[in-house]
Amino acid sequence: MKILLVFLLLAACTPLPPTQIPDLGTGPFPHDALDRVQRRFVDLQGRVDYPALQRDPADLETYYGLVAAYSPDSHPQFFPDPQSQLAYWINAYNAATLKAVLAHYPIRSVAEVEAPALLFFMPEKSGFFYFLRPVFGGEEWSLYHLEHDLIRPRFKDPRIHFALNCASRGCPRLPRRAFSARDLDAELDRETRIFLSEARNFRVDFAARAVYLSSLFDWYREDYIAWLAAQGIAQPTLLDYVRRYLSLAKRNRLDQCAECAVRFATYDWDLNDQRSTARR
Repeated sequence: MKILLVFLLLAACTPLPPTQIPDLGTGPFPHDALDRVQRRFVDLQGRVDYPALQRDPADLETYYGLVAAYSPDSHPQFFPDPQSQLAYWINAYNAATLKAVLAHYPIRSVAEVEAPALLFFMPEKSGFFYFLRPVFGGEEWSLYHLEHDLIRPRFKDPRIHFALNCASRGCPRLPRRAFSARDLDAELDRETRIFLSEARNFRVDFAARAVYLSSLFDWYREDYIAWLAAQGIAQPTLLDYVRRYLSLAKRNRLDQCAECAVRFATYDWDLNDQRSTARR
């Protein structure tokens, strides 16, 4: 029975093949095409103009073709250090997410991409994150497995959770530039600070005696705690991590609510579409 279930799961997967395979030559791996996509089709709120991108996907297809053909695992010579490797995986995840949305657009949420009917018992959103299989360096990976089986265990940097974009409004904003190997550390710091500057992801409610955090801090609690412990912090908490990336004003508010309970906001799975509000 278990073997049959595994067979059904594998057979139900839908590959996302590239439309082209650009020649990279001698490298290094370029992120220019994705950079153009994000500058052209992403606004300051991190929302994507999917209809416009669908009409003009050339740069996305070029970049996704590179991602599909080359990766740090298939061509390590193009990714000489951990920064270039992590920049690739973050950008590749974000590009594959855009590609997956366009394959099913128009949709109002990634939850509308359903698992095959025979697998009705699978969790919601598994159709998008598990059964769609983008290609990375010649290997098919679901977005779920890419995040949980490769990126998280390999790099152990909790800031990745504020850089990976899942095409939903509860996600971190998709930046208007692709991530770069040269400036990756500063860029990850920037995105973490931006994420926590938004009330949807961090707010102190004195009346309720509560600190509200994004559900990302609940889902990936172990990543933040383990990172703090590795820095030598005894008995670390989620708020110890959060405090590092808050503005002075927000840190003061947090300190004034030292005994407040930590609660997690409901995640918004609506598509990060510039036109989503108008369609409602």
